[in-house]
Amino acid sequence: MSQTIMDSGPLVAWFSKRDSHHEWATRVFEDLPAGVLVCEAVLAEVCHLVAKDGVPSSSVLKLVEQNDLVLVSLVGEVSDIRALMERYKDAPMDFADACVVRMSELNPGAAVCTTDGHFRFFRKSSGEIIALLAPFAG
Repeated sequence: MSQTIMDSGPLVAWFSKRDSHHEWATRVFEDLPAGVLVCEAVLAEVCHLVAKDGVPSSSVLKLVEQNDLVLVSLVGEVSDIRALMERYKDAPMDFADACVVRMSELNPGAAVCTTDGHFRFFRKSSGEIIALLAPFAG
């Protein structure tokens, strides 16, 4: 499998057995190699959301410590991230989504693992379609 960029939804689904995508996320995660890319915005969102379901936020960070997820810094990418958010302001595109799209631009050939249907129409700044690993992709 090529490089994978992780969005918030699959991680939340994996941690939360009550999530409608939990079974899908569990199956997908079994096949993902170590080294999946994730940014700080996604980690912050996941920590916040799983805590609402009683899952310790520290469990999310443990995935980074175990090298199951590779933390990618987007320092220096704020202008491009802002431009994406402005482009998709009616979607709406939140900060984490914009970071994931920017990561897809910086890692050509990578697929975005997501449960967010907005990624069906988000495009890279070049207009290129983003490859998806999603329960609705087929």
